[in-house]
Formats: sequence, C-alpha cells, structure tokens
Amino acid sequence: MLSSKPTPLTRATPARSLPTRRSAARRAAVARASATAKKPWEERDCRLVLEDGSVWNGRSFGAKATQVGEVVFNTSLSGYQEILTDPSYAGQFVLFTCPHIGNVGINEGDMESKQVHMGAMLVRNLSLNVSNYRSVKDLGTYLEEQGVIGITDIDTREITRRLRETGCLNGVLTTDASLSDAELVAKAKAYNIVGKDLISEVTCKEPYEWKETTAEWEFSNEAKANKDSFNVVVYDFGVKHNILRRLASFGCKLTIVPASYPADKVMAMNPDGILFSNGPGDPSAVPYAVENAKQILGKLPVFGICMGHQVLGQAFGGSTFKLKFGHHGGNHPVRGPDDAVEISSQNHNFAVDPKSLPAGVQVSHVNLNDGTCAGMVWPEQRAMTIQYHPEASPGPHDSDRCFADFVQMMRESKK
Repeated sequence: MLSSKPTPLTRATPARSLPTRRSAARRAAVARASATAKKPWEERDCRLVLEDGSVWNGRSFGAKATQVGEVVFNTSLSGYQEILTDPSYAGQFVLFTCPHIGNVGINEGDMESKQVHMGAMLVRNLSLNVSNYRSVKDLGTYLEEQGVIGITDIDTREITRRLRETGCLNGVLTTDASLSDAELVAKAKAYNIVGKDLISEVTCKEPYEWKETTAEWEFSNEAKANKDSFNVVVYDFGVKHNILRRLASFGCKLTIVPASYPADKVMAMNPDGILFSNGPGDPSAVPYAVENAKQILGKLPVFGICMGHQVLGQAFGGSTFKLKFGHHGGNHPVRGPDDAVEISSQNHNFAVDPKSLPAGVQVSHVNLNDGTCAGMVWPEQRAMTIQYHPEASPGPHDSDRCFADFVQMMRESKK
C-alpha cells in the first residue's frame, strides 16, 4: 500500500566534486599572467600643475617630456592644426575649450608654419578615430614627431573658468613621475613670459621670396578683380603662411625678411608697402623692431597685424600692456570704422593703450568683448593696423577686406 506521506526532496550528489582551492602551481601561474597582462585602459601618466598649486591628472599623448609655459585657452571650434603651427603661440600651452580634438588628423595643406610652436596641447577628449580624406597621420603621432607633449582627460571647462577669474597662469606639464607637485609648482612660478623676446626664436634667418596663393580656394571678389602688382616686404615676426597666401592672391610680390633686418636695407628693395606680421611674446621686449618701424613710418604704406599692430603702436608713440587672459579664438566680435561688426579670429595676450596714442592716430576697430583697441589708422603716415587675424584660416573671413584696404593704400600711394 502506498503511503500518503510525501517523500522529502533531496539534492542530488554531484558525480564529481569541484576543488575548493587552486593548487600552489595554479596560483603562481595566475599571478604571472596578471603581472604581464595590460589593463584595457591607459593609465593617467601625465600631470598639469599650475602656479596656483592646482594639479590636474590626465593621459599623455605625443612626446614624453616636462615643459613649462603660460596657459591660455582658445575658443575655436575648428582649426586645431592651424593653431598648433601658429608661431604666435611660442612659449604658451593652449587649452582647447572645444571638447573633442583630433578627429580629422593631420594633413600637409593646413600648416601655418613648418613646425609646432606651442609648448603643449591641453584637451578634454582626444579622438580615438581619424576620418578625413586629406589626413596623413593622427594627432598623437604628429606631436611625438614634433617633440611636443599633450594631455587629455582633464577638466578643461574648470581650468578655463579658473583662467578667466584669475588671469593667465603659468603651468608645467610632465610625464615624469619622479618630480613632486611642489617642485613643479616652483618651476611654474619661476617662469615669466613678460619681457621675453620670442620673435627672435621664430623669425626666418635670411630673406626669401613667397609665391604661393589661395587661388585653389579663392573667395574674394576684390582679389579676383585685382590686376595690379605690388612689391611688399614682410617683416617676419612669426608670420603665418596664410597671411602670405592672401597677400599674394591680391597681386603682391612678397619678400620676407628677418625681424631685425635693417630698415635701410628694406628701403633699398624699393617696395610699394611694408607688412609687420604677427608673432609671439611681449611687444615691449623688441625695441629693434620698433626702431625699424619708426624709420619706415611715413615713407611707405605700412600694415601691421597682431604683433605688427603692437610694434607700430609703439612706433606711433604709444605703449602696450598685458591683458588679463588674452584673446584666443575664432569668434571675437569687433566693431569697425563704419560700425559694421566683424566676427574675427584672434590670438594675442597684449594690447595697445589707446590713451597713449598721439593726435592723428585713430582707433579704427574696437573689441566688443572688453573695449580694447583692435585696430588703428594714421592717414597722414599711410599706416593701418589690426590686432587680430584677417587671413583667419579656417575662418571666419569677415576681416579679409583688410588686405584689399592695404592694396588700395599702396595703389593710391603709387599715383
């Protein structure tokens, strides 16, 4: 007779019991594998240390090095390659507010000079992929070849806010773990870009001619319509290639000379006009450039861009001063002489004091962000200047008409 009482369930006994411990040999093998295995992420092997004592840990790309410089932020959303090769950034670390950098790699056509001049590159996120038909290498490989250090995975937004509140800060970027934070802070505090002549480090060694134009991507009706030819001597304070291309596109035959080239030798070339180019550093630290400008002023039409604007401002009789955190980016509004507003590309840490200028000099352009002098004209001396970059590659091109104005000044002077 079957029992009505349920039979309790029992757990089946496994056919073979698993070992509860690994053998000593097995543990040793696992330990050896763990020691040689690589983590699926890169270590934070790089530090940015600012003179205020703050430390920012990130991942390095490019060269392995220790470098000191002045930290500035750039608000451009494109054109990191042009920024990298802009000689005006000598002595500076450039922090990009655009969070994603490196996605189009590096190509041969967008160089503003033959090498990288900035001290270091600071980005929020370095692109893992490169996608552009002109690209020949990725950003990290290019910086390594150039011996320039970069850091990624840092809070660029917070650093930018700090720079806006306190002003430019010196910093040290290093991949050397043996250096203490205190040592790096001391190194940052000891650095000072004020009073440094950086022009002599980036200028050409001998005069040369330039013939390349922007014909392939010409956008100016004035350049297309111009049929005249002008001989222009360019003082190379760290000139960008696209300034030269734009002048050549407007019919100028260009001879580029070193920053300290004597004015009498320049005048002996019988030029129709003189360009004083952009460049890095403190404009008050290059008295030889100011003296050359004084000797030329009034004899020929002259055009100053950025550092050239500041050099001519001193030649006029004015003075310069250091801005709190400078103007760096491709989105700065400027009001011109006809009250039209231009969106401009800028890169400078110093400005001309308009109160120091003599009678006859007119402030033609004003930076609408802070009211600083962004351009000058002195009609009696046939001189014009702008504080920013009219070539503006990759853009904007609102200020390109400055080249047409300079050509018109030379045309009227020849008559």
